[in-house]
Amino acid sequence: MIIRNGFVFQEDGTFRQKDLYVENHKIAASEDAVTDRTEVDASGLLVIPGLVDIHSHGAFGHDFSDADTEGLKTILKYERSCGITSYCPTSMTLPGEQLKAIFATAKEAAGTEGGAVIRGINMEGPFLDVKKKGAHVEEFIRTPDAAFFRELNEASGNMVKLVTLAPNTEGAMEFIDEVHKEVCISLGHTGADYETSSEAMRRGAHHVTHLYNAMMPLAHRDPGLIGAASDDPQCMVEVISDGLHIHPAVVRGTFRMFGNERVILISDSMMATGMANGQYELGGQAVTVKDRKATLADGTIAGSATNLYDCMCKAISFGVPVSDAVFAATRNPAKSIGIYDRVGSLSVGKEADILLVTPEMELKKVLG
Repeated sequence: MIIRNGFVFQEDGTFRQKDLYVENHKIAASEDAVTDRTEVDASGLLVIPGLVDIHSHGAFGHDFSDADTEGLKTILKYERSCGITSYCPTSMTLPGEQLKAIFATAKEAAGTEGGAVIRGINMEGPFLDVKKKGAHVEEFIRTPDAAFFRELNEASGNMVKLVTLAPNTEGAMEFIDEVHKEVCISLGHTGADYETSSEAMRRGAHHVTHLYNAMMPLAHRDPGLIGAASDDPQCMVEVISDGLHIHPAVVRGTFRMFGNERVILISDSMMATGMANGQYELGGQAVTVKDRKATLADGTIAGSATNLYDCMCKAISFGVPVSDAVFAATRNPAKSIGIYDRVGSLSVGKEADILLVTPEMELKKVLG
């Protein structure tokens, strides 16, 4: 396939008008390498990489935690239709045997035709701080346990790419010491202070789960996890830019504070994404969705009802430069879970996950 005359997003963040060549679902170096001569006219359009959502619980009426393979396949097809070509289904805090069954569906749904590619599993619970549990069920929260993590990872076929950890819980530092070379450890759902968070990062935890949400706020005398993340040059931070979780001024400020290499846009989407207002579930708890806002009965925000492509567009509408927003939805998440050698940019040799969008960021076509 040859994509003609589009403005192709480059690794330096610029757009360059050029042809893009695809052979066997890989970006090819030249037209001579292409055997399929199908041409796509991208005149006047931006050509960007497929998006990478590393934190999403569900969409289109289904949840990863349902442990339903067909439901997960539906999620993957919905995600791809919205420009998300790489995906990490994300679990909630649930009993061990239930998590094993949930994780097994990721293996079974892998390779879903017409769907986003599962690049790994995001294990958001159960190693959380009960005081910052958010929409997670307190009775299933447990102390960090490397053996338990490995048991679940084995059940998934070693697909777990991310695990959320509250660093102020008993055994958290020992957990980081033991497994930080096996999985990306993300700090979150925690009341940890600056010193505790910094120590966790020093030991090897260089990721933050949905920055600002389910943690202590950034205060001038007590900067907490947010301040520690800012000080750690290796730390990457997730941001839910749905217009509800975080004020637009804070989204803009986060990009200024962390730069365009350390912010990761996520959806944190739940099953109501792509659906009408109504009653849904997240991790076995009832959720009410009205005008894209998902809440538990007590008013706690329970994930988002917005897909990653729309979150990226929201960030741009808030004043984040287009290139920074694209990086935060493609390159940065891919780097965070170690798959940037395959996806996240339109470089020669990488998988040809390609989006054609208008200069106003309207998604026109998903290719690859």
